[in-house]
Amino acid sequence: MKAILHSTLMVTGMALAVSAWAEGGKPLAKDCGPNNNYVIGFSQANFKEPYREHVNHELERLVKNYPKFKIVIADGQASVNTQVSQVENFMTQHVDLLMISPYEAAPLTPSVTNVYKAGTPVIELDRKTTGDNYTAFVGGDNRAIAKEAGEWTAKTLLPDGGEVAILEGLPSSSPAIERLEGYKAGIASNPKIKLVAVQPVDWMEDKAVTVFSAMLQAHPDIKVVYTSNDLAAAGAYIAAKQAGKADQVKIIGTDGLPGPSGGIRAVADGQWAATYTYPTGAAEALELAKKILIDCATEVPRSVLVPTQRIDQQNAKSLYGKEQF
Repeated sequence: MKAILHSTLMVTGMALAVSAWAEGGKPLAKDCGPNNNYVIGFSQANFKEPYREHVNHELERLVKNYPKFKIVIADGQASVNTQVSQVENFMTQHVDLLMISPYEAAPLTPSVTNVYKAGTPVIELDRKTTGDNYTAFVGGDNRAIAKEAGEWTAKTLLPDGGEVAILEGLPSSSPAIERLEGYKAGIASNPKIKLVAVQPVDWMEDKAVTVFSAMLQAHPDIKVVYTSNDLAAAGAYIAAKQAGKADQVKIIGTDGLPGPSGGIRAVADGQWAATYTYPTGAAEALELAKKILIDCATEVPRSVLVPTQRIDQQNAKSLYGKEQF
């Protein structure tokens, strides 16, 4: 199933890659070419989440392969107002390309739209604004990832049914919405499964501890909890352990972060049942930037979907071992 999901996302990415065309076949960037130097401004949703830090590190590492690029990464501080100000500042500084991971979709749409309509290329990374006023999106197929997690729950974890809970991310962000919808669709394949609780935890571990503790008190027979990110999964494990139900509750995360505090190790250590890797998309985003700024592309794929993989008891230890240095 892991290989199937990988292939499905790659095929989906090709199917959804609707090209963004420049008017009259002109380059997407006003100024482009191999002899110039370029500044890319990136408004990151926040620096608190480990996944966001991982994205930043990947961009900083990989941009070294593009000597004509300088990337400036700004901390959105989990604030729409902060990100709006950052976008405006980047435009005042005349950055050559804007990257953004919007903390919330709808409130940031007007600012991103203004940038796009002013002629500056926009790459949305991991999270989308609403509408179509951006050059390209790079990220995973959140709905497909979550649906596969739901189907795996239905077929493998709870084939005979049982109670399930969901810890949603920030409900005003596109990944949280899509992951919630996808997981619900996946578990629907088993009518014996009962979804007893759904509540947002805004991607945060401490909130996940509080929320899942309350869920377990209200529904002591919960057998599986699906979480929208690895931080929430870590919080769910703490809550389950405090309630004496760490062996009863199977936890599914999303991110599959490396390192001693990441999701891969949590699965390898038997704390969680699984997590789904969510690649940063940094390599794909920078390659798009190269096509736009250096190659003077007149079109690029509208949507670039990065592949994922389920990390479970079958592969977690080997994968965690490979990432150690």
